[in-house]
Amino acid sequence: MKEPRRETDWGRSNGRFERVGFGVGGRRADLVRRQGIYTVERRGHEHLVATRWGSISVAVYGDEDKPALVTYPDVALNYMSCFQGLFFCPEAASLLLHNFCIYHITPQGHELGAAPIPSDVPVPSVDDLADQVADVLDFFGLGSVMCLGVTAGAYVLTLFATKYRERVAGLMLVSPLCKTPSWSEWLYNKVLLNLLYYYGTRGLVKETLLQRYFSKKVRGDAQYPESDIVQASRSLLDEKQGTNIWRFLHSINERHDLTDSLRKLQCRTLIFVGENSEFHADAIHMTTKLDRKYCALVEVQDCGSLITEEQPHTMLMPMEYFLMGYGLYRPYQFSSSPRSPLSPFCISPELLSPESMGVKLKPIKTRVAIDF
Repeated sequence: MKEPRRETDWGRSNGRFERVGFGVGGRRADLVRRQGIYTVERRGHEHLVATRWGSISVAVYGDEDKPALVTYPDVALNYMSCFQGLFFCPEAASLLLHNFCIYHITPQGHELGAAPIPSDVPVPSVDDLADQVADVLDFFGLGSVMCLGVTAGAYVLTLFATKYRERVAGLMLVSPLCKTPSWSEWLYNKVLLNLLYYYGTRGLVKETLLQRYFSKKVRGDAQYPESDIVQASRSLLDEKQGTNIWRFLHSINERHDLTDSLRKLQCRTLIFVGENSEFHADAIHMTTKLDRKYCALVEVQDCGSLITEEQPHTMLMPMEYFLMGYGLYRPYQFSSSPRSPLSPFCISPELLSPESMGVKLKPIKTRVAIDF
């Protein structure tokens, strides 16, 4: 276990040189900043962290003296297939990678090249998964962290926040779950679990997972071809072990209701949900149960659940104003891109309000009509 670190200073910044990293098509890479200019270099650090419920892979990118951002992906995804689109946006690189050290947690058996987990290894509960996150923080000596999770990963991090409230400074959740599965979802997942167990991620299972992630528009039809991001996800699913995905989906399908715990959550929370997401109702329900002083909802039009890949640019403007409440900003060099969704010309008036600068956060829409 590493030496404990001092409490995070959310306002600290780096000097003229910094190295941060992310995944590129199955490879590790660094985003190196010299005097405001970012260039890509292959590099990175992956750790196999022993927890109370088995070892899990954690990819760490950036200066470990910076505030920590912990990510957790959805079912059958890892950090590259779930967050690469977001971290490849230049504005995201300047906002997130400039301010944070990133700790990408990959669910057990979801990393590239993972072998099948033996059948005699117990399947962890959702509470066990949340405790694994605590073990990861202990391993790296982290105190209070920012969290970014997608759907099943958003549930795990929310549960972690309810169990370890002092260890979560803020939540950024994408198409989150917070209730027990409805009967229809539970039965649907049971069928999917059986197919995963016997046939892996082929055929119907693969199409079902893609439907879970993406809107119909990017999945393609007779009129529109399948998009590149869907094709890439389809290819990555071919490499996954069905039994390993089965374990994570089984845990999530047995999840419990967090509604009562949400009322006690005091950390600021930014929720994104796709207009066409299968979990839209869950996200809306979660927003109504959180303290409105600390919560904002962003609904992304024409998008499925996996906003980080399908429409990552829509996340940047709300994240920037959300993080301003913690004293975190983008470098000046990236603040005036005319096409950037973070440009002042595209800022919603509601986001400019004092409430959304960190005191109180209002529900908002990401699409703003702009007249030139």
